[in-house]
Amino acid sequence: MNSLPNLIESIKKAALDAVEASKPCAIAFGKVTSTSPLKINVEQKLTLTDAQLILTRNVTDFKTNITVDHYTEDITHSHSYTDDGSSSTTGNNTHKHQIKGKKEITVHNSLVVGDMVLLLRMQGGQQYIVWDRLVT
Repeated sequence: MNSLPNLIESIKKAALDAVEASKPCAIAFGKVTSTSPLKINVEQKLTLTDAQLILTRNVTDFKTNITVDHYTEDITHSHSYTDDGSSSTTGNNTHKHQIKGKKEITVHNSLVVGDMVLLLRMQGGQQYIVWDRLVT
């Protein structure tokens, strides 16, 4: 009777070892040590390079469109104008400018040295998805 619990434990251990050996998807943490080329140190054990990393939009600069309808803050400046073929400049004028419509902006979100990141190790353990940066 005593061998049955040992057999069950041995089967459980063999199953866990088989799962670990296949290296299913797992979460890891890393620190950016270089940006050109990109290098991330994973839990102080392993340094990953560009070829092993897949970046999400969360950790890259990207362009996107937004719709806006607002005014600038008050600004003071002069304007050039042409009247009857002659060029002139107005005196300084304080006013606002309207910004309206669909505009393209750049979100500056790329990684910098020292960023702590959340990584998703892909099955097989050869590539990592850089999912997001951690708030520190």
